[in-house]
Amino acid sequence: MDDRFDRRALLLHLGDVLEAASRVTGFGRPNASIAQLARDEATLQQFAFLQSFTPTMTAAEFAGQVASAFCSWPAALLEERLDQRALAVAVQRHLFEDNARGWNTYAAELRKQVKWFAADLPKVKGERASAEPDANREKALAQAATSVEWGASDEKRGWPWPQPGSTS
Repeated sequence: MDDRFDRRALLLHLGDVLEAASRVTGFGRPNASIAQLARDEATLQQFAFLQSFTPTMTAAEFAGQVASAFCSWPAALLEERLDQRALAVAVQRHLFEDNARGWNTYAAELRKQVKWFAADLPKVKGERASAEPDANREKALAQAATSVEWGASDEKRGWPWPQPGSTS
């Protein structure tokens, strides 16, 4: 499996998310909703994914959740074997846990670039009435995060792995 272009697309997306988080916090309005900021601020309108988040998520919550959702991505994207599920699970768990519609929109948009992104994850069930975690869902997400990509070739070519026969 040659996934260099998928890794590149995910790295570019990570950059966009971090840039959006930086801009959101730069407005100095931590209690403003991310949806309102995305509508009001021209510099945020290029980040269509911001409309996927729950309308009540504040700028401060967004920045904190982005850090939790994406902190493992740089190292994961450099691993020889890419754990596709773990990348998606982290984002789903931290940013869309109670927002099925937003998750579906977000994942579908990212799948335009990376066809496999979140394709085999359990569906987000929607808005939960209570803040208590669903034990079965947490178990499924934990299993997904630790799953191994089966059937993938160990052979990698090109960045970040040297070409066979090259001296690096």
